[in-house]
Amino acid sequence: MRDLDTKAREAKEKKAVLGPDIDLDAYSTDTPPHEAIQDIEQLPEEERKRMLMAGIDSRKGVRSGTYLQKDGASVYSTSFQEGLEIIPIKTALEKLDWVQDYYWKLLSVDTDKYTARARLDLHNGYVIRALPGTKVAFPAQACMYIEKEGFSQNVHNIIIAEEDSELHIITGCATAAHVSSGLHVGISEFYVKKNAKLSFTMIHHWSEDVAVRPRSAGVVEEGGLFLNNYISMKPVKSLQMYPTTYLMGTGAVARFYSLLVGSPAGELDVGGRVYLSAPETRAEVISRAITNGGNIVARGDLIGELPGVRGHLECRGLILKGGSIHAVPELTGKADGVDMSHEAAVGKIAQDEILYLMSRGLTEDEATATIVRGFLSVDIPGLPAPLKEEIDRAVDLSQQDMM
Repeated sequence: MRDLDTKAREAKEKKAVLGPDIDLDAYSTDTPPHEAIQDIEQLPEEERKRMLMAGIDSRKGVRSGTYLQKDGASVYSTSFQEGLEIIPIKTALEKLDWVQDYYWKLLSVDTDKYTARARLDLHNGYVIRALPGTKVAFPAQACMYIEKEGFSQNVHNIIIAEEDSELHIITGCATAAHVSSGLHVGISEFYVKKNAKLSFTMIHHWSEDVAVRPRSAGVVEEGGLFLNNYISMKPVKSLQMYPTTYLMGTGAVARFYSLLVGSPAGELDVGGRVYLSAPETRAEVISRAITNGGNIVARGDLIGELPGVRGHLECRGLILKGGSIHAVPELTGKADGVDMSHEAAVGKIAQDEILYLMSRGLTEDEATATIVRGFLSVDIPGLPAPLKEEIDRAVDLSQQDMM
């Protein structure tokens, strides 16, 4: 752990303050009471619709388990598959001694004021663990839902894919229709053990005046695979996230994929950092960004520490209706024989492409929508079909708003 602790300190020192400052005192941390439910179908139809926009599905037989938190209260937590554990983190900390071995081990409480708030004023969060050898048939899902206006939701999540397991998670974050402002502070720690596979897909569906400050880190052991997918296509006031992953075992792989849409007055600062610290490790950080008047910063940072490691950064941006896109790729090689590359492109839709599609019978809006849809279609290797369908659905649901 000493080597990992050193890298974590380096990451903390290297990382600059990103995104606008948020006044924590402007948000309430007093959570209203919420009663536990026995079935997600008990939720009002309007709430289920809002959650569905963030990938949370209430239908039977399409999820292996569900965690639901309203404001600061855990209201539903269940697993439908043997070998899959889903537990509110406060319950886990009280009843399971082993959880302390994973709690605040990859992130520092004093990284910034957001990590400090999550530690000092924790509402809840979850522990999701696939036991050794478990292959989760359907994705598990977790929903962080803000129902109280002006609420600061402070959560801590621990995700563990034990040795030889396979775990897929959809985490959807959303606000109630009547909520306009709020703050989400989320700590997530990921552990991918030997020869395990973890895919973690985040879909955000916040209101226009919500600020979001996730802080996350992960470690991948020998032969492990970590897929981290992030989708934010709805208006949000301020989003800043920069997850760090440490590839600590031979042949470990990390892939980060982001699909971003910036709306007017929105500030999105999204990236990812990967330390390639073991032989034959590989990493990709891929982003697709579209701005309709918002400002987007797309970051990526790869640190190759041994000969033969391979990494690639890629950012493609499309400006539709003003705003800005700033690509910040960083590569650091610390040994002979590292193989790392990056490419970035920011532009607009070519008029000849629109004219060609219009000549095939499409209207201008239809032609533009078709090009945008193709731009956001990213092939994510290793993603199971059900998760690919969820991502495609999120893109489709956002098309009309985007245009």
